[in-house]
Amino acid sequence: MTAQIEREFDVIVIGAGAVGENVAERVVRGGLTAVLVEAELVGGECSYWACMPSKALLRPGTALHGAQTVPGAEEAVTGVLDTAAVLKRRDYFTSNWQDGGQVKWVHDTGIELIRGHGWITGPRRAEVAGLDGNSYALAARHAVVVATGSRPSIAPVDGLDDVDFWTTREATSARGIPQRLGVLGGGVAGTELAQAFARLGSSVTLVARGGLLGAFPEPAAGLVQAGLRADGVDLHLHTGTQSVKENEDGSLTLTLEDGGSITVDKLLVATGRHPALEGVGLESVGLAAEEGKALQLGTDASGLVLGADENDGTPWLYAVGDAAGKVLLTHQGKYEARAAGDAIAARARGELNGEPAAWSRYAHTADEHAVPNVVFTDPELANVGRSLAQAEKDGYRASSVELPIQVGGSSLHSEHYKGWAQLVVDEDRKVLLGATFAGPDVAELLHAATIAVVGEVPLDRLWHAVPSYPTISEVWLRLLEEYGL
Repeated sequence: MTAQIEREFDVIVIGAGAVGENVAERVVRGGLTAVLVEAELVGGECSYWACMPSKALLRPGTALHGAQTVPGAEEAVTGVLDTAAVLKRRDYFTSNWQDGGQVKWVHDTGIELIRGHGWITGPRRAEVAGLDGNSYALAARHAVVVATGSRPSIAPVDGLDDVDFWTTREATSARGIPQRLGVLGGGVAGTELAQAFARLGSSVTLVARGGLLGAFPEPAAGLVQAGLRADGVDLHLHTGTQSVKENEDGSLTLTLEDGGSITVDKLLVATGRHPALEGVGLESVGLAAEEGKALQLGTDASGLVLGADENDGTPWLYAVGDAAGKVLLTHQGKYEARAAGDAIAARARGELNGEPAAWSRYAHTADEHAVPNVVFTDPELANVGRSLAQAEKDGYRASSVELPIQVGGSSLHSEHYKGWAQLVVDEDRKVLLGATFAGPDVAELLHAATIAVVGEVPLDRLWHAVPSYPTISEVWLRLLEEYGL
């Protein structure tokens, strides 16, 4: 028999992914009580179906290829990837899709957990259809936080609804490697997984309506394009997909808008993501989507949702991470969560009134100025801050300096190292607005660039940050010299 259970907490967090966990931890650290509501695995998308398993699938191929590019090591490499071992390692990093460890952390941190689907029923009110068969009526003394993540956006392709296809979840949790894999989408997820499966033995065909990794400068994306082709990935760029149909043997045939067609055994649709706000009950507090459009939330610098009932007088509703729709990256969502959690605790103590100051601990200012992003292909792409086009659009008098990565460290790193680097400079203040690196293992260059952008380090002071020799970081010196220092 279903029971109606009433509970009250200082903070209710709907969604127990990495972002929701961070909010709850910060409010508990601030002296408040918190409950996490989650219908699936505690730890969320990143832990089980995105960041961790995808990188576990990618890393063995990158390590093997790295050894194959260094004489001496190259001669010692006599085999190919062991697919079973790669998948076993992937399973380890997902804890075999068991969340016991995450649940223990929640309890040890002093956070309560209710498993079930939760939705808002009014200001500071939520209901949960518990997986235990009970119904929970929850009240929040201070805040409700929406941390429900995102869902795949499925391309409108004729016939796609009638066939069985993969999203990133099915791809990252696959139990075997298909002989022929089709990938729709040339963004980060499609590109990474295309390379991972190609190196694990699939014959991969990638189809993208636009270019490959279009958010990155062309020279950087071009290096990844060359890397995919070297791995045998067949690229159909600037090509639409007209239809998909299933064949008698279970394979799928894609008809392309250029008149061609491809046949695959599995199809991965990686055409973007959108905030998972369906069924969260936001309409109960005055937040409804325009007709024919998906709901998108506006927030202040602390994650406070704009336009929600009663949210102006006594702030109570927040959205963070992918649900807020600003930056769909786990690390940035966790950053937003830390700011929101600290802001909730500070407002509860009466220490914060109104919108927090930029760059304070209660504001996620970096979302506007310094978002770091890595594409874990081989070669890697890494960028932070604004591109030159973005800087000019935002009204900066900006310039850029770019050059190939050709330094002592890159020569030692591998034979025929190919890389590219760019700095975007605010000419009025002489500080960095952004940076992009492309090449093997350039992700480790990114945090230095992030610090320079966030700290607004003047170029004439950055000149004195001497890179160690011989490392790939010497490209910083070459870039500053190219700029004229």
